[in-house]
Amino acid sequence: MKALLALVVASLLGGCSMFRAQAPAAPVAPKPAPAAGLVDANGVPIERVPYRIGVSSVTVEQLARQHACVGQGAGLITEPGPVEVYRLQCSDGKVFMARCELRQCRKM
Repeated sequence: MKALLALVVASLLGGCSMFRAQAPAAPVAPKPAPAAGLVDANGVPIERVPYRIGVSSVTVEQLARQHACVGQGAGLITEPGPVEVYRLQCSDGKVFMARCELRQCRKM
């Protein structure tokens, strides 16, 4: 009976991970160096948003011209929906942004 009890206890303890030796941790790979690009004041890389056309892109370009901003295409920076935000890079370096709600656009 004692042998059976010892066998059960040994099998239970043998399967428990608490009593096993831990394998050495794998070496941690170094962080990749940021791509040669723009970074903010804290050194965090600035994410580039891909250009996407939206249903109000032309309207935003016309609105930008009314505010003395001439640029090449207003890009949608939010998901398409009832409220959208557009961004247009002006030729003088400024950025024109507009918020369109149900295709009614206003300068931000």
